[in-house]
Amino acid sequence: MAKTAAARTQRQARTSVWLQERTPRGRGRKGDQPNGLDRDRITEATIRLLDAEGLTKFSMRRLAGELNVTAMSVYWYVDTKDDLLELALDTACGEMVLPDTEAAPGAWREQLRELADQYRALLIRHPWVSPLVGKFLNMGPNWLAFALAVQRAVGNTGLPAHRQNGAISAVFQFVYGFGTIEAQVTARSREAGLTPDEYYEEAVDAVREGLGAHEIMESADRLMEARGGATVAEMWDRDFTTALDLLMAGIESLLGAESSQ
Repeated sequence: MAKTAAARTQRQARTSVWLQERTPRGRGRKGDQPNGLDRDRITEATIRLLDAEGLTKFSMRRLAGELNVTAMSVYWYVDTKDDLLELALDTACGEMVLPDTEAAPGAWREQLRELADQYRALLIRHPWVSPLVGKFLNMGPNWLAFALAVQRAVGNTGLPAHRQNGAISAVFQFVYGFGTIEAQVTARSREAGLTPDEYYEEAVDAVREGLGAHEIMESADRLMEARGGATVAEMWDRDFTTALDLLMAGIESLLGAESSQ
């Protein structure tokens, strides 16, 4: 049993819907193939369901109901649920507007900021993207375009090649973590029937009640007062911008150290 599970995991790590033929597999009976159904329509419905109900509630049966077809009909166009999730992931990635990283190589700061902003917005807009990013090879056309833009923007900094992967990790793993947490907090607010600002106020009150005598509260109050921003969204934006400023400064510092050697 353990060997079977391990073999399945290894196969999943090596496979991708983008490495398969893109024609229907015809796994059902001929009569099960519906008119007017194709991968694009199925993928769009998948994204709608994932946005509305989340990843844990998604199923092929639920999708078939949304499309008003049989579950077997969907399998004419994808082999597995994972294949469909991978298609949805790449389609969502295509929503990002990528900067031109070739026309102005000297504008690497603006390019990295734009890429970071777009990625953060994607993670917030579609909370299900975050847990799927590490599951697949992400070799669809939109993810490849994003990865290429990131690599070119970092290449434009002038960092030597052996430093560039580290710079990519610093910026975009930060964005991934920041966007994931922001999306989760936003989702919890929505599930509680509250706005992010209302949720934040209730959370702060709960912390004060539980930790009011703890010395951390004095430090937290000082930081929150200095943080500024009238709304939760403004506070998130301010923190995100400050963190990116620090990362840009780190890249510039590293460039200076490299040039002095």
